[in-house]
Amino acid sequence: MSFGGSSSVATGAKRPFEYGRTHVVRPKGTHKATIVWLHGLGDNGASWSQLLETLPLPNIKWICPTAPTRPVSVFGGFPSTAWFDVSDLSEDAPDDVPGMDASAAHVANLLSTEPADIKLGVGGFSMGAATALYSATCFAHGKYGNGNQYPVNLSLAVGLSGWLPCARTLKNRIESSPEAAQKASSIPILLCHGKADDVVLYKHGERSADALKTNGFSNVLFKSYNSLGHYTVPEEMDEVCKWLKANLELGTSSS
Repeated sequence: MSFGGSSSVATGAKRPFEYGRTHVVRPKGTHKATIVWLHGLGDNGASWSQLLETLPLPNIKWICPTAPTRPVSVFGGFPSTAWFDVSDLSEDAPDDVPGMDASAAHVANLLSTEPADIKLGVGGFSMGAATALYSATCFAHGKYGNGNQYPVNLSLAVGLSGWLPCARTLKNRIESSPEAAQKASSIPILLCHGKADDVVLYKHGERSADALKTNGFSNVLFKSYNSLGHYTVPEEMDEVCKWLKANLELGTSSS
């Protein structure tokens, strides 16, 4: 299954970037939840769809899009698949809000056609985790960074080896309305990070979790792994499965 896209416009770009192929993993049991899962910088949706298909989560439908190929500042402008432009893989980097808005809108668009009784989530790895967390803050605020309305009701967010973009403006966005504060306090977020990560340093994951917690996201679980680098391991994915089952109230059966 493939979706074209033309809504992602990089800062200063004169033409839109097209999204790559979207891979869908169908639920093996009764469909109760749909999660868009976002790959890291330079990767694609296929690699994660193959891993997600092996997880013991028969009630979840996974949608794994592929980011546009675009010039990336951290690679000196060399083109790569990326959800937005980035000069540094941390919460300290300048924020490419137009790029993040476009990718968050792409995620919301993929979720918007799901049945009304299905719980919706977003997750990702590295830059995909950053995009997932940005989507969660847009959901809480009710708006994208450009002021347009955020259209879907997220049930949860997961970030592995990632960071929180726009952390500096989070306080103002969440304090903008009682509704934003209520949504922030209610959405469950799982963050996992390896202490041996030499790509997105552990301190950036830890700071991002702290930034969420201090700005009203009270349902944040941060899990650390002592010898884990910038990749995932079965222990971490077991934690993700356990957390998703609990927060999506999936139980243990596949019916």
